[in-house]
Parts: sequence; structure tokens; C-alpha cells
Amino acid sequence: MPEDVRARHWTGTSVGLLLTLVLAAVLVTVLPGGSGEDNKAGCTPHTVRSWSADGPLTAEFARYGDDATRGDDWTGGDGTHSVRLPDGRLLWLFSDTYLGQVYGPPNPYGEPYTWRDTTAPLVRNSAVLMRGGRLEATLPAPLFPDPAPNQWRWPVAARVEPRSPGSGEQVVRVLLWVRTAGSSPWIYGVPTATEVATLSLPDLRVESITKVLDEQLVQDPSRRVLFGTTLVEDGEWTYVFGGDDGRAASRSVSSAYVARVPEGGLAEPGAWEYWDGSAWTTGARPRPVLGDGRRTGVGSAFSVVRRDGTYVLFTMAAGTKGLAAVTSYWACSPTGPWHGPAKDFTAPLPVGQVAAYNPQVHPELGDSRGLVLSYDVNWLEAAGASAQLNRNVSLYRPRFVTLRLVPAR
Repeated sequence: MPEDVRARHWTGTSVGLLLTLVLAAVLVTVLPGGSGEDNKAGCTPHTVRSWSADGPLTAEFARYGDDATRGDDWTGGDGTHSVRLPDGRLLWLFSDTYLGQVYGPPNPYGEPYTWRDTTAPLVRNSAVLMRGGRLEATLPAPLFPDPAPNQWRWPVAARVEPRSPGSGEQVVRVLLWVRTAGSSPWIYGVPTATEVATLSLPDLRVESITKVLDEQLVQDPSRRVLFGTTLVEDGEWTYVFGGDDGRAASRSVSSAYVARVPEGGLAEPGAWEYWDGSAWTTGARPRPVLGDGRRTGVGSAFSVVRRDGTYVLFTMAAGTKGLAAVTSYWACSPTGPWHGPAKDFTAPLPVGQVAAYNPQVHPELGDSRGLVLSYDVNWLEAAGASAQLNRNVSLYRPRFVTLRLVPAR
């Protein structure tokens, strides 16, 4: 099977870091030092006081994926992101996605799992609607067509914002990663560009797709930056975080970057400002805000949330931990300085040779119980992954934990 086809069975937004990762959620610790940014009003180190598996939410995706009522809907996927719509519905966005029927249990392999046959369609992206905590429908998939032969689009973070600055009409903006088929080490695609799709409300029709950052002229693919793994709204600005693919080129860690866009401007390339290491600018290459190439850093899939004036970043561990755990960092500003990494703890995983990746926070699901974080699950080794995902469909669906995030004492 060609490498670009094999990649469809073991891919998602955590490019290049999927093969040996065991997911964890984390404790956020206090490190000494820092600049004046650490003294911002309301900014204090935060800690995860406790965590628990979110069984009902995990079970809801299992219920919907196992439902055999339709033959063209979602049965599994990765790259899990979500956004709350004005009418209360929740839009879930996925990267590589299986559609079609599931069967059993039992299955032809003699195992007590629901299963899919080898003809199940696989598309590069999909979107599923939830209302009142219940998944209802899959939008026609793929939602975002391939931009060119041997290229595809993976949706990442999204938000509802004015159609243009000051407009009273709202639309959904979805950040997209464009990747191009490549050979080793780029078996998950060569990073190519960041785009923004505009979806109408309430019907979620794709109106347009705009390229906001073209990285094809950057000769070293490992230094290309794709934005949108996570975003944070803060006042008049939307802070959009991104990462490079340093891991794919066998570097020890990847780096995090940040851009900012005024409200209503996500689909306007000229409205984007990138942090160049000392200032926000539209004319310079972005510079890392986190990652020293050794002990600290991120993967291309990480998540940031703002709580009580403090930014908290969840990602896989770097340095001596390799890809064995997810850790976190905290900062008083999206540009840092970022403090960490912090102590980790392991979240639930199914039995077998599996890995977890792409920790994503879903603030729109938070309530008095705490902060909801999802993680994707896949077969550990790329070889044979397709067969394993077909014989046990639960291996390619998101799982959830609830974190109790509080100021550190």
C-alpha cells in the first residue's frame, strides 16, 4: 500500500507524534523566575487538583458510531475539535474519518467488539452535530474538499465570530491544515498551508476557503508552521496557536508559535499578526514562544485554555519523557514566558497495543464539574493499523476526562 494511503489509517492533527504516545492529563506546577508578564493582575499558576474519566461523553460517541441506522455517517475519527453554535448545538470537527456501517459484536475475528469491513469509506475530514448532549447527524463528508491532487485538508480549531469586524451577522470560522503527500519521514503529509473556512449559520454551508499562510516557500518542511491547533479568545483578540513538525525530521521536540487576529478578521490574511520574538508583526516570520529543542516543547497537536487570567497549555511531554506522557505549561501571556513542564498522570486507555494523542480542551463543555479534555486513540504501530481499527472500531474514537483546574496554593 502506498505510504500516503497507509497514512490515512494512522493520522490526525498530531502529525509525526502518534507512534509511541500514551496520553496523560497533568499537574501544572510553579517554576521560579520569569518576567514582568508573570505579575499581571489575576494571573496565578494553576494546578489540576483531580481528574476523572468522563464515561457518559465517551459512551455517547460509541453509541453514535455503532448506530447502524445510516450507512453514510461517522463511525470513528481523530483530530477532535469542537465549537458551540449560537443556537446551542455543538459542532464536532474531525480529521481522518471512517464512514459507513459497523457490525456485531461478536465479530469475524472472534472478538467481543463491534467491527467494520474493509470497504468502509475513509474521508479526510468530517463534522458531526450534537444537541443537548446527544449526537444527531453527520454533515455530508468530506466537508472540506481536497484543494489539489495529493493534498488534503484537516480541520482544527474553530470559533463563531462576526462576518467582518463590527458586523452583526455571525459565521463559523474553521482553521484548516493543508498537507501534501510525501515520503518518509513525511508519511503523514508535508505541511503546506493554513487556511480558514467560512461556514454560514445556521445551515453550516461552506461559503469560502481562504489561504492565510502559505508555507511552501520555506525549504525545510520541519520549520514550516501550521496555525490553528488551538485558539483562545481574549478581549478583542483571538490568539491562534500553531506548531512546526520538528518531530517528523527526528528532532527531539517541536516548537509552539502564536498569532493574533482582531475579532471578525480570521478570514482576512492581512489581519493576522505573528509574534516575531519581540513584537506583533505582519511582515516577519513567526518565532517560537515555547520549545528549546531539548527539555521543553510541544507536538503539532496541543491545546490552550485561559482560566482566571492564566493561560494553560496541554501537550505531550518532551525531553527525557520522549512521547510517553502529556504535560502542561502555564503563562500570563500567550507569548510567554511559559513555565513547565509539569508532572503528569495517565488517563484511561483500552487494552492492547494502543496509543493516545491530541489532547484537546473543550471549554464549551465545562460546568461546575470542571474542564473537559479529549484525547484520540489509535493502534500503536502504523503497520497493520487498518486491520486493527476495522476489527475493533472503538480504537479510533475520542475519549474524555474531566479535570479540576484550580489556582495553585
